Amino acid sequence: MGKSDKKGLRMRVVLRDGAALGPGKIALLEAIDETGSIRAAGGRFKMSYRRAWELIAELNGMFARPLVAAEAGGRGGGGATLTPLGREVVMRFRAMEAASWTAVEADFRSLARRLKKLPASKG
Repeated sequence: MGKSDKKGLRMRVVLRDGAALGPGKIALLEAIDETGSIRAAGGRFKMSYRRAWELIAELNGMFARPLVAAEAGGRGGGGATLTPLGREVVMRFRAMEAASWTAVEADFRSLARRLKKLPASKG
């Protein structure tokens, strides 16, 4: 099961009240790691810069150390990078996701085989 699959397990990890991680926040962190930019990362998900920044502030406030380090923009450009802790959070979330899928895959496939057939789409 890949990240872009439309079916499968969707995991949300609640570490405590007010501290939850899900596929959206993790994907945003991965996009920041790939693009070096909060604006570009948010744009991948049709998210405003403000919303992306709010999610990063929430994530940074959740942990003992920040997950994202950002430099102010302007003439020099600015940018954003994941901190070592940010990379660890992404890695551990993806590891939990993979382990969870391994644990439920047989039951998932058994249930999926029992679904009603959908009519063929026209197009």
